[in-house]
Amino acid sequence: MGDADHTDGAVRVDTHVGSPYDNKSIAARLGGETFTTDLDGLVFDGFRVPATGDAADRPVAVLVHGWPQFAACWEDTARQLAAAGIDVIAYDQRGYSPGARPEDVADYALDRLLDDLDGLRRAWGLDRFHLVGHDWGGVLGWSFAAQHPEALATFTSVSTAHPVAHATRIAEDPDQYERMHYMRRIRKDPAGVEERMLADGGAKLAALYDGAFVEDRIQSYIDRFSQPGVLRAALAYYLAYGGARSEDGPVTVPTLYVWGSEDLAFTRGAAELTGQYVAGDYRFVEIPGASHWLPEQEPDVVAGSVIDWIREHP
Repeated sequence: MGDADHTDGAVRVDTHVGSPYDNKSIAARLGGETFTTDLDGLVFDGFRVPATGDAADRPVAVLVHGWPQFAACWEDTARQLAAAGIDVIAYDQRGYSPGARPEDVADYALDRLLDDLDGLRRAWGLDRFHLVGHDWGGVLGWSFAAQHPEALATFTSVSTAHPVAHATRIAEDPDQYERMHYMRRIRKDPAGVEERMLADGGAKLAALYDGAFVEDRIQSYIDRFSQPGVLRAALAYYLAYGGARSEDGPVTVPTLYVWGSEDLAFTRGAAELTGQYVAGDYRFVEIPGASHWLPEQEPDVVAGSVIDWIREHP
């Protein structure tokens, strides 16, 4: 892993500095450090938080964010995991890290995201770790758990149903189909969606969060997505996604699924069907009244559930 606050052999420009929600500020609050890791010329940013205790015996949790968020979404979860004796690594995915923002939409395909995670964990010296993913981090996590079970002690999906369960409900349930209207709009007119979301100071982007967490954190996300190319890269995930894949299930890794009953993207039907695509130990945790933004809206429940799951599956 790269040294704290150091870029390994790559030049990048990050104009989002001085925010209380950038990686450096979060790392400082948590007693951790920032890092950059270079994978074949793509430079990934993140923060890591060491737990107390013997380093040789501590489990490691890698936290992967989704859209439209950054590694910053995991701050409160990371604090609690580290306090429970779990080392934490959170990184900004490709498109979100300034030094890992390719132009070609094809470079945001799921296989590229899988290569990123596999390359990063090898660069960090992780033979086996605990993976926690939210939203697109969950999509990535389901696929990684299916294709690299030897690398995972556990997988936790936060909000995101198994892709095949999700696809099944889209085909069968008008409600789930309608909830995917935003994805169809992105695919039809990505430039228009980008323009509309950033207009009026990012009002439509702010509306997505539905007041689920503090306003200044929401503003920090708007500020970052307003930088040239950031939102365009994030939307490329939807353009490059090929849908559910047969090779991504069933998952044999011990799997925890944490879902909010008021999730705007994943219906109860998709959530409850997810267990059929897990062949290993499985636990479903529903948070009544919670929305899609669980890492920030319900960090105590998310962290507590993950801590229990890791302790049961060291």
